[in-house]
Amino acid sequence: MSPVGLRRRIGRLVILGFEGESIPAELRSLARDFGLGGVILLGRNRNIVEPEQVAELCYEAAGLDPELPAWVSVDQEGGRVARLKSPFTEWPPMAALGRSGDLRLAERFARALASELRAVGVTLNYAPVLDVHTNPRNAVIGDRALGDEATEVARFGAVIIKALQAGHVAACGKHFPGHGDTVADSHVELPLVEHPPDRLRAVELVPFRAAIEAGVATIMTAHVLAPALDDRRPATLSESIVTDLLRREMKYEGVVLSDDLEMKAVADTYTVPEAAVLAIGAGCDGVLICGSNHHLQAQALEALIHGVEDERLPLGRLEDALARQRRAKEMFLPPAPSSRPRGGKALRQILGRDEHQAIAHEMARFA
Repeated sequence: MSPVGLRRRIGRLVILGFEGESIPAELRSLARDFGLGGVILLGRNRNIVEPEQVAELCYEAAGLDPELPAWVSVDQEGGRVARLKSPFTEWPPMAALGRSGDLRLAERFARALASELRAVGVTLNYAPVLDVHTNPRNAVIGDRALGDEATEVARFGAVIIKALQAGHVAACGKHFPGHGDTVADSHVELPLVEHPPDRLRAVELVPFRAAIEAGVATIMTAHVLAPALDDRRPATLSESIVTDLLRREMKYEGVVLSDDLEMKAVADTYTVPEAAVLAIGAGCDGVLICGSNHHLQAQALEALIHGVEDERLPLGRLEDALARQRRAKEMFLPPAPSSRPRGGKALRQILGRDEHQAIAHEMARFA
């Protein structure tokens, strides 16, 4: 890969946040200079106002890289982690599905969710949560988890993944290798997972194995320290966890994404550019930088280029990551946005439709 070719493709390893209801000029400039892996829509960045605006924004975002469409991603789990509010269907937390014991209900939910996401052009959803909620003091996961039994989380997670992806939305199992038995919130500090490898394999990793068998498109790493696996670096930055465990032992061939590198569990120790280099080097195929500081995002991209130039990042590692991203996009994304997004009555007939509301009401019985 030539230096010019590298510079024009390195951006495909990042999924970026931005401020506002439309694509800002600064993000267009980054996409033009470096390429772009994708964007993430967030309420705190004021990206979401009403469905027609979201659909237009998704259409714009997907076309930022003319050669390979960008992911348009969102956290739409249900419950307290749901960026798209009414008139989208407002889903109960995922714990309700686990309590229901009804796999068919989980499938109906995921198919309905996929139809609403695709209606506005979202192509990657950071769901389902595959953490096993074994610690009642774990407020950051809590009712986001499907349950407190590994086998049940595995069963329901696999069904949700298959149904989302049957609806042409890439799923993301999170947070590897497990954030369920922690107390600290990785948004503000580094959580500790103090279990030995045998316990991790018997509990925390069980839902991720099921997700891999279900063909999950992406897996997101956790910003947690698991000393039994790596006593120096959090999972996102750990080659032992991402490459040795997830890739080699568990044989995952899909796309590995980091959680947001601006979260304090990582950012209190590493700069975002440093973390980006370490995460890709550890085996991640893409990193999330969810704030709207485009200067910082550009610094991270330049750091990745310098990492190759000074041989801290093997060129083969970047080529592998880019190839994985391309394969996943070829499965889930059209070659280019084919038509203007639907709007008005056509869009509103899909969002929050009676059938979807009935599913949500059925789930709410178990919330």
